[in-house]
Amino acid sequence: MHVVVIGAGVIGVTTAYYLSQAGCQVTVIDRATEVADGASHANGGQLSYSFTDALAKPEFVAKIPALLAGRDSGSKMRLAPALLPWGARFLTQCTSNRARNNTVAVLKTALRSAELMAELKQRLQFDFSHRAAGKLVLLNTTDELRAAEQGAELKRQHGSDAAILSVADAFQVEPALQEFADDFVAAVYSERDEVADARLFTLGLQQWLIDNSDVTFRLGESVDAIAENGGQGSVISIGEERLHADATVVCTGAWSARLLKPLGIDAQIYPVRGYSLTLPPGTSAPEVSVTALQRKIVFSRINGCMRIAGFADFKGFSTADDEQRLAELRRVAQCCAPHAAEYGVVQQHAWGGFRPMTPDGRPRVGATRIAGLYLNTGHGMLGWTLACASGYEVAQSITRLH
Repeated sequence: MHVVVIGAGVIGVTTAYYLSQAGCQVTVIDRATEVADGASHANGGQLSYSFTDALAKPEFVAKIPALLAGRDSGSKMRLAPALLPWGARFLTQCTSNRARNNTVAVLKTALRSAELMAELKQRLQFDFSHRAAGKLVLLNTTDELRAAEQGAELKRQHGSDAAILSVADAFQVEPALQEFADDFVAAVYSERDEVADARLFTLGLQQWLIDNSDVTFRLGESVDAIAENGGQGSVISIGEERLHADATVVCTGAWSARLLKPLGIDAQIYPVRGYSLTLPPGTSAPEVSVTALQRKIVFSRINGCMRIAGFADFKGFSTADDEQRLAELRRVAQCCAPHAAEYGVVQQHAWGGFRPMTPDGRPRVGATRIAGLYLNTGHGMLGWTLACASGYEVAQSITRLH
């Protein structure tokens, strides 16, 4: 059985791995010349198995005026025709019941992904800077604390180890927090959460597939269209070439609409831009991953460096403000944690990427109404966390039906 996977980020390459394990011949196509060139390239590095809280929730509605007025440094919004229908759908998810259901649904996928990651790591044994670091989310207000207590209790009922810590207990877990400038009233802690380099993972998995499986990578080639083939799979157009596949999986993240819209499929994905800096660690660099919730930034110790990532900009596919936003990320991080990184270093790895956000926060994984066409996209900020489970799930759904 021949399966074409479109997209060579962490989602696409992980999908190819599980398809190959199921006995499929796989072709991975991406317009980039290297795998993990987009949202997988330099993300926050956190495998946040216990932190799957839905972005769409009742308390988000109260933040919308500040967001629209540009008073939220962690998010910038540019109203555009494509954002309006997505935003309307997002608001329908901002109820307590839907927020709970969406959080639990993604949590179950994340916990399954943790199991699969452990199995994959033991089997393949290549280095991608994986570390069982744990994760702390800092809470700055009593309202955040109350919401976190409810969220932690909900998630514990479904297998999460998330727990609320006092400030003193958080200092015990991560002494570097004592050097943070921001005060906090409590923290949520998951010992189970991990860090790893998504790009190194994707590169290592690509090489393993080339050496050990029937997987072909066609990089630097762009898929122009997908066409139905009379119920017999799909025809993939790459320039003048027509490539036939028994099944096709779209793993193109924020760009999925380009291929799906002509087929009448709306995956309800909007590109939300995030940024990262990779700097030498400072004199008080945390070993545990830390999320400064109000600042919308994360600190991850990875590859001997400090990866600082964050922000969520709703500006379509614009990259015009990248330099300004990266400078703002540096400024905010330094204000929050002045000794976590060597902020004055000129040589740095600065990056911006588009996260494929859905209104309900759930990825689009599985079969479409078109025979032989499958989705594995829309993972939002949790693509790295959910990659193994969603790749396994879509591979299973394809091989069960063929």
